Amino acid sequence: MTDTIIILTEAPLGEVDVENISGLLAEDEQTELIVLVPDDVRRNLLVDVIDQLSLLDIPAALKEFGSRETKAEARERAQATLESSLAALKSSKATVSGKVIEGDAVAGLVSEVQASSARQAVVVTEPHALEDTFHTDWATRAQDKLGLPVLHLYSGSGFIGDS
Repeated sequence: MTDTIIILTEAPLGEVDVENISGLLAEDEQTELIVLVPDDVRRNLLVDVIDQLSLLDIPAALKEFGSRETKAEARERAQATLESSLAALKSSKATVSGKVIEGDAVAGLVSEVQASSARQAVVVTEPHALEDTFHTDWATRAQDKLGLPVLHLYSGSGFIGDS
């Protein structure tokens, strides 16, 4: 029997992320990892600025006021994130696949979990101060809709979000 874990990420998975995800793999079962990358991760401008300021990243906060990426640029960025993440996960002992999803990231995750009868979902994001504090982050929203464990990892670290 194949065990399925769905991974929703907004950033390319790195070595630390692969280590964290590999720790979820069952020793005695074949596991399939399905990576989902949303093509539109834009959020509210004010929320993005506050997130950057909370991290004391003034240049990034000011950059938020610049031009936003086009739909084609967002799709290209998402595809590059997916390809990089799939390449990083190739070192795991699981079968790996993925796709870029359109529209609401959480709705895409919920749909994929239900279609694949996954036992777990993993959300990998950058820290988002407001969403994480007020439990409106992807992981919390997905867990509320799915009723199954959703692990929230912060990209490139061993830190776990509070979902």
